[in-house]
Amino acid sequence: MSTLECPYSGRFEQTERTTPKRSRERVTYERAESYRVLDEALFVDLAFVGPDGAPRVLPTFHVRVGDTLYLHGSTGSSMGLGGREGFPVSVTATVVDGLVFSKSWFHHSMNYRSVVVHANARLVEDADERWNVFKALIDRFAEGRSERSREASVKENAMSALLAIPLEEVSIKQRAGGPVEEPGDEDLPFENGVANVRTLVTGRL
Repeated sequence: MSTLECPYSGRFEQTERTTPKRSRERVTYERAESYRVLDEALFVDLAFVGPDGAPRVLPTFHVRVGDTLYLHGSTGSSMGLGGREGFPVSVTATVVDGLVFSKSWFHHSMNYRSVVVHANARLVEDADERWNVFKALIDRFAEGRSERSREASVKENAMSALLAIPLEEVSIKQRAGGPVEEPGDEDLPFENGVANVRTLVTGRL
């Protein structure tokens, strides 16, 4: 079954960190919809505080297995090293569905679906878990791709880090629909509307 065919139901518990200050009407906590976005997004952004106390934001490839999000990285990176003891992180995944053109600068926007995750990450060290996750990562490229490519060597495996992030504190924010216009702008001679956006994979190997 494709990860896009999500069987999960229910809602995440709302927390202080997942409660927005603005546009609260756009935020929900539906588990199934959040998982659809995580499965559809091609990459996620991982935010954390590095060993030197400075903030980091890293884009990285990911895969969701059940209620855990796994991120791929290098053992030589601050992500891999920090994960050895576990550390707090935030992860975002965004799918843009359209560019929204308004008659005013202020109301230009995007139609999007965006998930934010807060959690403590752990480094995946169990050999069986690592093998299964790497296989799932490769199969995200194309179904069965792990069977049509070479497994990692001992050296390559040692250079690769996997972070496991439990999906427990999660929210999803969405916008859909056309442009918002101020009453006084309705008769302005400017075009408005929505330009749809989609990601197209043109080939599978």
